[in-house]
Amino acid sequence: MSLLEKRWNELADVKDELAERDWFMGTSGNLAIKVSDNPLQFLVTASGKDKRKRTDEDFLLVDEFGRPVGDTHLKPSAETLLHVEIYRRTNAGCSLHVHTIDNNIVSEIYGDQGEVKFKGQELIKAFNKWDEDAVLKIPIIHNYAHIPTLAKAFSEHISEDSGAVLIRNHGITVWGKDAFEAKKVLEASEFLFRYQLRLLEHKPYQLFKVV
Repeated sequence: MSLLEKRWNELADVKDELAERDWFMGTSGNLAIKVSDNPLQFLVTASGKDKRKRTDEDFLLVDEFGRPVGDTHLKPSAETLLHVEIYRRTNAGCSLHVHTIDNNIVSEIYGDQGEVKFKGQELIKAFNKWDEDAVLKIPIIHNYAHIPTLAKAFSEHISEDSGAVLIRNHGITVWGKDAFEAKKVLEASEFLFRYQLRLLEHKPYQLFKVV
């Protein structure tokens, strides 16, 4: 099995798991996995596909500019440039972007603050935060319709080999050293968002609490 086939199968397995959680409503979301560093090439989901189905046209190979490698009728996901920024700036090997109700609501509630913070939560360890008083901050950026502008705003928050950024009323993009780590960060983020929303149902004052 070639490296390209191996990475394809890794990404397809992640897609299947996320699809089971119903995180790809209306063909939304996109996934990517690095295939090579020099030249930079990665697989990314094809635009407009039903990600709950597994086909031979789920992904296509793109270059460092997000352009298809070789002839293909497939079109890269609209947000491919976000993945480009991640692979240019870090050693990450996989990046995932999903739209869920929870991450959209959290991004709107805390959007004016520019970030959402979590402290004292076990799952922030997924972000390699192990100190007892550690604080996790997930940035929230404006949902620019112009993708290059969105990618520029997004790039300002890429500084480590794993992380997460919320796009207001849009979705979350996460990344990690490989598919396992990226999925771990995504799962932890969605857990934290759901927890925070449940907490607000019972303690509305928490909405205005600053960590």
